[in-house]
Amino acid sequence: MTTEQELSFEDAMNKLEEIVKQLEEGDVPLEKSISLYQQGMELSKLCNEKLSNVQSKMTEIMNEHGDTESFEIQGED
Repeated sequence: MTTEQELSFEDAMNKLEEIVKQLEEGDVPLEKSISLYQQGMELSKLCNEKLSNVQSKMTEIMNEHGDTESFEIQGED
């Protein structure tokens, strides 16, 4: 089985959606609910880390000389 760090963002989101669905159904024993909640929080953290990493990469753009420079959207201050 893959570790959570090896999961793609999409796979982590799919697993998180499955956990939410199970918890919303409400017929899960308390111990299982706690375990699912903890797994969901770990997956949520992983997704957030992956999004933050992509966001930081997207703030730089390579210019025509191969150098990176900050990327700013017009109209943002």
